[in-house]
Amino acid sequence: MNELLTKIAQGLVSNPDAVSVEQEQDEEGTVVYHLHVAPEDMGRVIGKQGRIAKAIRTVMRAAASRSEQKISVEID
Repeated sequence: MNELLTKIAQGLVSNPDAVSVEQEQDEEGTVVYHLHVAPEDMGRVIGKQGRIAKAIRTVMRAAASRSEQKISVEID
C-alpha cells in the first residue's frame, strides 16, 4: 500500500524525491498513511476543492478493501 500511495503522489508532483509516506495504526485497527510532499506541491496533491485528495483516498480504500483492511490517508 505504501508503494501505491507513493507512486500516485510522485506522478502528481513536480518534485518526486520529496514524497514520503509514513504508516501507523490507530487503536481501532485502522491503518493511517501520512503523505508528505514539498510545500510547493501541496496544491497539486490536494487539487481544486480537494478533488484530487478525495480521488487518492478513494483509490487507496478500494485497494485496501481487496485485502479487507480499513485505511485512512492524511496529507501533511
